[in-house]
Amino acid sequence: MVESFFSIDPALVRLGEEALAGCREQFDRIDRVAEYNACKMLRAFIDNRVSESHFAGTTGYGYGDRGREVLDGVLAQVMGAEDALIRHNFVSGTHAITTALFGVLRPGDRMVCLTGLPYDTLQPVIGIVEGGHGSLKEFGIQYEQLDLLPDGTPDYQGIPQAVAGAKVAYLQRSRGYSLRESLSVEQIGRIAALVKQANPQAIVIVDNCYGEFVEEQEPTQVGADLVIGSLIKNPGGGIARTGGYIAGRADLVELCACRLTAPGVGKEVGCTLGESRNLFLGLFHAPTVTACALKTAVFAAALFSRLGYEVYPAADAHRTDIIQAVKLGTPQGLCAFCQGVQKGAPVDAFVTPEPWDMPGYDSQVIMAAGAFTMGASIELSADGPMREPYAAWLQGGITWPSGKAGVLLAAQSLLEAGELHLG
Repeated sequence: MVESFFSIDPALVRLGEEALAGCREQFDRIDRVAEYNACKMLRAFIDNRVSESHFAGTTGYGYGDRGREVLDGVLAQVMGAEDALIRHNFVSGTHAITTALFGVLRPGDRMVCLTGLPYDTLQPVIGIVEGGHGSLKEFGIQYEQLDLLPDGTPDYQGIPQAVAGAKVAYLQRSRGYSLRESLSVEQIGRIAALVKQANPQAIVIVDNCYGEFVEEQEPTQVGADLVIGSLIKNPGGGIARTGGYIAGRADLVELCACRLTAPGVGKEVGCTLGESRNLFLGLFHAPTVTACALKTAVFAAALFSRLGYEVYPAADAHRTDIIQAVKLGTPQGLCAFCQGVQKGAPVDAFVTPEPWDMPGYDSQVIMAAGAFTMGASIELSADGPMREPYAAWLQGGITWPSGKAGVLLAAQSLLEAGELHLG
């Protein structure tokens, strides 16, 4: 059906249908998880007595904003957490993570990342690279990391020693710009148990970006003290226009709120400026939108593996985030892939992505992002740094049919650029 509206080589269309036929078992599992999480979400909306009055915006200080407080309650219940802080004021996932780290850490404390080097944009925050004005390092907070094993899995044996005396044990759930597997909730639970056994006072913080609603449980249900994410990824459902969240232990959430606003006021202030309806509606849609993104990722893995590319994870792998990596091998291939994805975007499809010096990254990045919300990676997007192994990280797809079309157009673009040859 895609070929009725787009010029796609008939051989690619045929390969796409063959790839799709092999995805049925994975699609069934995705639908089961989506139904579970959608029902969990509905229960939380009902239990927290959400009403139309909660969508009304406030201005100024935002004192007594009922919608803000109820939304926190809905998210906390869904995450299996004591409390939550979900706000449009967070400008990105990195901002929410930064708020949490500065909220719970004090000068002289030590944080340990148990998943190796964290994502590019967090490195200046920690002080690993130059340019992080006001970084944790400048405030006297020590940083260490425990690298992953050569196969990309956590170093479970090394965790007890690594976290001895640490204030924060930090985990990045998604793969970032690497080809390792993302962490499952089960793995996070195992890590949290090891951390608490070795250092009961340590705070386990999980960067949950790209992982929300992919599984039936969230990290806060298996031992994490805080989980953090962005609303222009999974939990915003493609509707939230900005924002982020922090959820977990109530005392820690309050510390984070005092960092976001000011000591002494914490969660009691912060006007919503009419954004509440978008946040409620986006959160409600999130489980099913996440399912569309997962189906898009599975289909991409199935198709591009048939075309001879290395894909991470494989089409039949257990999914723990929405990201699909495709190793293109050449800068030309990476550019062609992203340009093809852009052609399938509902917004700015006529634009040709080019590599550029993106803030927070140490190499040029190319990004296909034709989205209703700028930078929203729950909408179909693809990006990658212009460096070896010249891989594209594909994520999103707020509808499955449009996600499928974008994947096929990426393959068509490679074909037209001479980077793909069909037998």
